[in-house]
Amino acid sequence: MDSQGGPYLNMRALCSPLGAARLCQLAMGCAVIAMVTHSAGYSGSQGVFCMAAWCFCFAMTVMVFFLDATHLYSCLPISWDNLTVTCAAFATLMYVTASVVYPLFFVRSECPYAGCDVRNFRIAVTVCSILGTLAYAVEVALCRARPGQTVVGYMATVSGLLKVVQGFVACIIFGALANRSEYSRYAATIYCVVVYAFCFALTALVVFMTVCGRTKAVRCMSFDRFVVVCTLLEVLLYLSASVVWPVFCFDPKYGSPWRPSSCPQGKCPWDSKVVVAVFSFVNFVLYVVDLIYSQRIRFISPRMSSNSRV
Repeated sequence: MDSQGGPYLNMRALCSPLGAARLCQLAMGCAVIAMVTHSAGYSGSQGVFCMAAWCFCFAMTVMVFFLDATHLYSCLPISWDNLTVTCAAFATLMYVTASVVYPLFFVRSECPYAGCDVRNFRIAVTVCSILGTLAYAVEVALCRARPGQTVVGYMATVSGLLKVVQGFVACIIFGALANRSEYSRYAATIYCVVVYAFCFALTALVVFMTVCGRTKAVRCMSFDRFVVVCTLLEVLLYLSASVVWPVFCFDPKYGSPWRPSSCPQGKCPWDSKVVVAVFSFVNFVLYVVDLIYSQRIRFISPRMSSNSRV
């Protein structure tokens, strides 16, 4: 018991649906990492990404669970509820990606040279990764703000969760740009890269302000109005990039509308250009939906002394 007569451990973090979801995340993460290092194996950039995603999410969940169970989150100058739902949403996206990439590149119906045990372990890794995805999604669902509920944690709203997805999609775009996309050939495509970087920075700023409890840092307007202004700007910029990029990459005057037959698989600039074009439109749609939902939010700034714990 502590000096105030309460338990040392946070029982809500241990004996609740949220605690059960996090324990499941830890169990699935541990199982995946153990099976991959034991026998399933990984190789290449795809395998490294999957392993890095699982290890990062596992370490992040250990930190969140430990700080929540011991009440140590109260010592941190952050909005705890906003941080935890942001971590859960990001981990969900990482697990979804790994759950698709790993079986796509490493699971085959026939047994590899190492025997059927390796194939079976890789199938088990995929199953555990999918279960881990569901566990993280359950945490997001448990923490998400309900319609008509007073909004204290912005990241628990639809608009806040969309910010995480937008940042994740932007990372996919950056990865494609770095993979022989030839974006430096024209000033117009360089402009698109600047748009992607600026919008990502603006989205990251909103998330940072929310997680750090700095929602009153904008003096000339309320935080919810600031979010709407930023989102509108991002919609306009992504609209321009979603039009300019395909024109200067696939119009016959500047590029090729069809994939060159001599282009090597996995090292083709045309493939990277398609990825950028597709996910540019995806992010544009996400920002439009975000703008619509942002109109309905009335945000109440949390007190840092209570770490946004309700």
